[in-house]
Amino acid sequence: MNLNRTQPPAFQAIHEIQLPLVESNRLDNGIPLHMIRVAQQPVLRLECVFDAGTWHEYVPGSAFFAMKMLVEGTASHSSAQISEYIDRYGAFIELNSGPDRASLVIYCLTKFLPDVLPLIQELLNEPTFPEKELDDLRNITLQNLRVNYEKNAYLAGVLFREKLFGREHPYGRSQKPEAIEQLTQANVVEFYERVIRNRPFQLILAGHATENDVLLINRVLGQLPVRTDTLPGYSAPIVTENNAITLAEKPDSSQSSIRLGRRLFTRSHPDYFKMLVMNEIFGGYFGSRLMKNIREEKGFTYGISSNMPSFRQDGYFLIGTDVNKENTQQTLDEIQKEIRILQTVPVLEDELETVKNYMAGEFVGALNTPFEIADRYKVILLDQLPADFLTTYIQKIRAISSADIMEMANRYLKTGSLDEVVVGGK
Repeated sequence: MNLNRTQPPAFQAIHEIQLPLVESNRLDNGIPLHMIRVAQQPVLRLECVFDAGTWHEYVPGSAFFAMKMLVEGTASHSSAQISEYIDRYGAFIELNSGPDRASLVIYCLTKFLPDVLPLIQELLNEPTFPEKELDDLRNITLQNLRVNYEKNAYLAGVLFREKLFGREHPYGRSQKPEAIEQLTQANVVEFYERVIRNRPFQLILAGHATENDVLLINRVLGQLPVRTDTLPGYSAPIVTENNAITLAEKPDSSQSSIRLGRRLFTRSHPDYFKMLVMNEIFGGYFGSRLMKNIREEKGFTYGISSNMPSFRQDGYFLIGTDVNKENTQQTLDEIQKEIRILQTVPVLEDELETVKNYMAGEFVGALNTPFEIADRYKVILLDQLPADFLTTYIQKIRAISSADIMEMANRYLKTGSLDEVVVGGK
């Protein structure tokens, strides 16, 4: 067969997708188990998800350290023995901590699930938070923080979130070296005892799973005691600054980091998909308007982007880039210029169709493995979004019109509505 390599392959737009169903059960103790079965390879990922983020901490840093310290020693095993045990079965553990929730994740071959489940039970029930390991983790964290705070981009992100939500709010709070230095073992233990021990959590099982695996999980994790009292969360209001512009001067820095944006909404908001497409056109991918203007035409930066981070209770819109100091104000002016064009000139159908095709392809391309599928479903399950959120995602994207884009730009990007942070100088 002779191929004509001067002709591109046939193109077909993506309009819908088929995803494996989520099978939800409850263990004997009431813990929900959500299972995504995809028998590609004999591997599993089991994730224990707790409502144990910074939303529930009294002492800054206690949520992060309480989760990270689970593998640093138990009543029966030292941190070295735990690592050796995990390595013996070719398994891998991740410990994650964020504003809303925290998770313990273990990856393993399906045949080794009976061996790793007792370890998970031990980590959740019997951590000892040894002082030496806590000091080691604290020193590593402090070293990384001190390095990061020297970076304009990191500091700009910290200042921007503080400006949007306030320094004490879980979504605006960042790790500070002085807070980490003052953190004690008692603070970490207090968070664990109050927020993690015997608290209800959710299980998400993905991969080559069988009914026998469900029975096995129930025999081990389904017998854990579960508290029924309510866990209070953060209740103070968001406190923001009146000044819309923050400038952190760094005389020795040759570059400036720019962050521009505003508070927005969660994925459940009726304008979410309209704003998602508008964001993609504006600065969401490599061919976006911001990239064409500020990178390709002006040459001010290697990259500029906009995105829409979303939490359980709130979300925000963010534009971010790094430029030479002397180009800072001109970059800000060009961003405002692109916003005005979005607000006044309808997006051409060719550009809109290109963006929709890109978003559909990117969405499908991020669903190649059972673990990626589980990550998508996790957002739906934990944030209580509609069951068809994923299966109708592409249809909702394709339903957005040029008029919708202009409406979103005028509603959410109007003059004076965006907060500005610059670290470096103008």
